[in-house]
Amino acid sequence: MSLPTPDQRQLLRREMRRRRRALSARQQREAARKLLANLCRLPAFHRARHIALYLPNDGEIDPTPVIQLCWRQGKQVYLPVLHPIRHNRLWFVPYDRNTPMQRNIYRILEPKLRGAPRRPPQALDLVLLPLVAFDASGARMGMGGGYYDRTFGFKQRKGPRGPKLIGLAHDIQRVDDLPVASWDIPLAGIVTDCRGYKL
Repeated sequence: MSLPTPDQRQLLRREMRRRRRALSARQQREAARKLLANLCRLPAFHRARHIALYLPNDGEIDPTPVIQLCWRQGKQVYLPVLHPIRHNRLWFVPYDRNTPMQRNIYRILEPKLRGAPRRPPQALDLVLLPLVAFDASGARMGMGGGYYDRTFGFKQRKGPRGPKLIGLAHDIQRVDDLPVASWDIPLAGIVTDCRGYKL
């Protein structure tokens, strides 16, 4: 199957972002609760000690209940931080209730870097990442910046070594078929408020 044109990808991104932003606050809370229940069924989640997550933005499904459960269970939570020098790369910084935060160039909250320790992407156990659209085979479309694809590009060379990558989304972000590009990093699966895919 041929890849969609950049214009088609932009139209799909716009439609999926519109769908998730249209959800009410109550629907978002319910989706977050169901997401947590579905993640708790995964052995990979229970085994992981070092987990990268994200803070929700632009209608993304909210992993805050997952973060809170990780804290209660003694897991170390990390948030992505835009790399200050290398374009389109991420660093991962420990996150707890007392972490000083700031907004990045996209107005997304992230930990302040000054003096903060970092964990290499290869040393994470599990990465729960946001997405804009997905299909049942596990193909993912992000926001288009390529941050996760570049940061975890080593997984294309080293195969299954390194962290397990699982996308998080509202089920309404699923499409029938999403062609992938050569640079798209494959996910181990996707978890939504309704179920898991390809897990």
